[in-house]
Amino acid sequence: MSSQFEVVVDVDRPIEDVFAYLADGRNDPEFSPRVLTMEKSPDGDTHVGTVFHSTVKDAGMRSRRDFEIYELTAPTRVRWHEVSHNSITAEEGGYDLEPTPDGGTRVRLYNKLEGHGVGKVLLPLAAGAARKDAPAFGRRIKEAVESSA
Repeated sequence: MSSQFEVVVDVDRPIEDVFAYLADGRNDPEFSPRVLTMEKSPDGDTHVGTVFHSTVKDAGMRSRRDFEIYELTAPTRVRWHEVSHNSITAEEGGYDLEPTPDGGTRVRLYNKLEGHGVGKVLLPLAAGAARKDAPAFGRRIKEAVESSA
């Protein structure tokens, strides 16, 4: 059983800038308050096979989450999947970017969540919370990317 949420937001920055910012998952704590820490391996540019290691806080509980980049097509597409084992995981997620006529970028973010064990019972609640937060999450992405140097 899985559940998906998504959000689309227009960012007032060129597509190359938006792609560079979002492809570096170390920026996630700037727009995702649940992400407490984020590290990357290996060092260097993000590429297929890069893994981002995060500590997150959901419902008052901390967990370690590892996301592997499995597709990276500059400047339009980023895809990841969670390789850590938690009760609810992001089976698949990504960004789709397209330029807007005014020189900005339309960003679509999605995550397909999967429940495991007790997570199968919790998935409807977690997915509902993610969908409810999606518009605010989109606004946070917009603000973070636009304020980045």
